[in-house]
Amino acid sequence: MKKNLIFLFLMISIMSNANVKMPLIFSDGMVLQRNKEIPVWGWADANEKVEVHFNKQTKTTQADKNGKWIIKLAAEKAGGPFELVITGKNKIIIKDVLVGEVWICSGQSNMEFQVSKTKNAEKEIADSNYPMIRHFGVAQDLSGKPKDDLKAGKWEISSKETVGNFTAVGYYFAKKLYAELKIPIGIINTSWGGTNVETWTSREAFQKSDDFKTMIAEVPTLNIDSISKLYAKSMKERVEKIQGTPVSTANEISFKESSFNDSSWGELSVPGLWENQSLGDLDGVVWMRKTITLSAEDIKNKAILSLTKIDDEDITYVNGIEVGKNTQWDAKRVYEIPTNILKEGTNTIAIRIVDNSGGGGIYGDVADLKLILGTKIIPLDGKWRYKVIVVKTSLSPNSYPSLLYNAMVNPLVPYAIQGVLWYQGEANVWRANQYKKAFPLMITDWRTKFKQGDFPFYFVQLSTFNEQNGNSKVGSRWAELREAQAETLKLPNTGMAVTTDIGNAKDIHPTNKQDVGLRLAAIALNNVYSKKQIYSGPTYKAQKVEGDKIILSFDNIGSGLSTSDNTDNVKGLEIAGADKVFHSAKAIIKNNTIIVSSENVKNPVAVRYGWADDDTEINLYNKEKFPASPFRTDNWEMITANEKYKVSK
Repeated sequence: MKKNLIFLFLMISIMSNANVKMPLIFSDGMVLQRNKEIPVWGWADANEKVEVHFNKQTKTTQADKNGKWIIKLAAEKAGGPFELVITGKNKIIIKDVLVGEVWICSGQSNMEFQVSKTKNAEKEIADSNYPMIRHFGVAQDLSGKPKDDLKAGKWEISSKETVGNFTAVGYYFAKKLYAELKIPIGIINTSWGGTNVETWTSREAFQKSDDFKTMIAEVPTLNIDSISKLYAKSMKERVEKIQGTPVSTANEISFKESSFNDSSWGELSVPGLWENQSLGDLDGVVWMRKTITLSAEDIKNKAILSLTKIDDEDITYVNGIEVGKNTQWDAKRVYEIPTNILKEGTNTIAIRIVDNSGGGGIYGDVADLKLILGTKIIPLDGKWRYKVIVVKTSLSPNSYPSLLYNAMVNPLVPYAIQGVLWYQGEANVWRANQYKKAFPLMITDWRTKFKQGDFPFYFVQLSTFNEQNGNSKVGSRWAELREAQAETLKLPNTGMAVTTDIGNAKDIHPTNKQDVGLRLAAIALNNVYSKKQIYSGPTYKAQKVEGDKIILSFDNIGSGLSTSDNTDNVKGLEIAGADKVFHSAKAIIKNNTIIVSSENVKNPVAVRYGWADDDTEINLYNKEKFPASPFRTDNWEMITANEKYKVSK
């Protein structure tokens, strides 16, 4: 009996090892790329024969000594549904397979942003019965080494029941493509909010880069558990050095009290995510405190505490008494303060914030950060005291380079695709100048890995968001990042959708994703699908100084320069002399050039347009209503010039 059991166990082991296995991306409802060779791959026993049948094609191969195999099917025309059948010692049948156009959609939260959160979401969801549009959602995951398969993911057919969770930018892009092409469209959504470009780039790309090879040489190649322990130790040491006090929960119970002395704590600017300030990348628990002085007259009124948004969770106290709490990272906090809590003299607002991943802290519109006392409003923006009491021991995507490439991109290689849509950059604004190297490096890296040539790579230029009140006088990291994105157009087969006119200066997540998708689709329809049309707004070409004026010329003017209000007066232009001091300028469109001048600048040398975090004033378009990209004509040193990507040690 014992021998029989051993034999049965061995047979089961052999049979389980013998099964052909497919990557998760190969599953029911999938879309394959038309008009291109189609790689199909998976795993089996070493040297096992594998047969793949699709439509009228049948091809065979043999797994290598490690059990890996790949077959390349000949290109197919758009159509379906078909079955994809893979046979080894077992048989896998993948059903409802379409052939059409496949685009990867990647980046951070504005690509992750779901259809259900966009403007007119109910109307969009009601009009979503498009069975030819398919969405594959890649589960979020981290890895210290390149993975062969995804953690999870599935193909879903566009419908009222499913579309709410689709990437909004990707879906609106796909919807436009389908309307024009009437063929299947597949979008692969691999995105993660708050992530920098370095985590999406492979280790090999950094090793081959003169700009990053020194950095990557100091990053260990470890499994995720080992990296987590190393990261937790280095993060705790870094935070303690920054804040000047230990990371500890000792005496936490007293932090809510107005009598507590927080003079030894650090300071952060509020509103503003702490990732974009001295505290840097951090997930954990942080206390933040603000002390205000009230008069006897103030405290007679009904009191409302408005704290804009808090990422992720908060418990808020006033003078030691809890007045509200919330666990929704993007919800505005508005708490009524019960009577008899406020007092004449000093009063303390104390907030215990839990940040689980991505951005952290009090953020949003400065106008929503206030104490309302009847008709009186006391602003609460400015410096707040803070203390980190817990550093999460688990990794975040930004903890080390390549973590998301390894887990969420490498498993997709070499799936046949038409191109990539990318919406990211917010997490890199503090290193905007280096983004001129980091972003092209990532694009080139993906093209190298997928081995499908210089496939189309279209990206979204950062929208308007007034994060730090940046402008030409104090410098603007957001403007510098936009410039880095524009310079990336030097790479072949790239395209950029300008979105400065459809953002929200008070919200880093604008809800108008429809126009973003349409602008990306316009690029693709012109460049890939021979639907010739204007797809770009004016881009700066050259300047010519004539006396006290500068004359600007542009490319991509379409049928002519225009403004949003259909006048010849262009807003948002500034002009400077050799002193590098910029003044608001008078700017007139004439013969498809712009004449720029200011009575304060007699000998001008440079012009800037839309050079600010929040550039909603700008109004230059072409007559096809595509906005001009912000630009500068000088090459003066920027505020991010010397900021480099560093890894916590």
